[in-house]
Amino acid sequence: MRADRLVATLLLLQRRGRLTARELSAELEVSERTARRDLEALAMAGVPVYSERGRNGGWRLLGGGRTDLSGLTAPEARALFLVAGTASSVTPEVRAALRKLVRALPETMRGEAEAASRSVVVDPGGWGRTPRPEEGPPHLAELQAATAAEICVRLGYRDRRGRESARLVHPLGLAKKARTWYLLAGTDEGLRTFRVNRVSFVERTGEAVVRPPGFDLAESWRETVERVEEMRQPVALDCLVREHCVEVLRWMFDRQASVGDRTDDGRVRVRLAGQRLEVLAAQVAGFGRDVEVLDPPAARDRLAELGDELRYLYEQPARR
Repeated sequence: MRADRLVATLLLLQRRGRLTARELSAELEVSERTARRDLEALAMAGVPVYSERGRNGGWRLLGGGRTDLSGLTAPEARALFLVAGTASSVTPEVRAALRKLVRALPETMRGEAEAASRSVVVDPGGWGRTPRPEEGPPHLAELQAATAAEICVRLGYRDRRGRESARLVHPLGLAKKARTWYLLAGTDEGLRTFRVNRVSFVERTGEAVVRPPGFDLAESWRETVERVEEMRQPVALDCLVREHCVEVLRWMFDRQASVGDRTDDGRVRVRLAGQRLEVLAAQVAGFGRDVEVLDPPAARDRLAELGDELRYLYEQPARR
């Protein structure tokens, strides 16, 4: 867009002091004729830009005028470039915006901001694991644009069983949890959450989004997460755990582990929640006598079965 070029032109003039149309065209990747027109447009708009003829001529800002278009403090600029400048998921558009922002910073802040963007390396792969490129789902950009523009969309959506339907939704915000993107939207049935990777098409309707009174995206997402986590934890084991295993269980189960009181024999009451009883039983089986499951009885039965299976598998062949 021309407005972007004019801002970039002004910032380049501020940074270099003198600029020729040829240098500007190379910097902004436009023709020399277009660059000259942009410089003339700045002058016509009242910006104190003037040209000098001759071998060392070019375009200058009258009186060395300066404009800080960023409004950032030094710590804010450093934090922004540390986070956005090194993120593996940063898009080419974001990187282009960061380059423009560098030009908008005062000279004293520019070097530190550029250094910050080079001071951190982000490696998304775990030890012994191949890093996987992080790519957004196909219709993420369309939904981001519609959400920002506050425009209703007609959404094609596949449910968990693969059944597809079309519905009119009011995009209210997007949230990313781990590697999965979600759309929070208003519908005829109230606020709903959609997995973006199940969206098959997005069509803008041109109608303005109707936002619920007092809607707060962060609060709505927090409530959604709590509700979903309750649904994902329909079963739980009540256990007595030897003290040295409590932190290990905290690490394994995180928020699905609730640590209670200490008993007279020195063990600790711990409640472990999850989706399936069989999986929970298998997870605690490896702790042996360090974790005793008290309830439910079905979990104790499953652990006994696992013990019999392991005993049969690993006993001496002559004893089988």
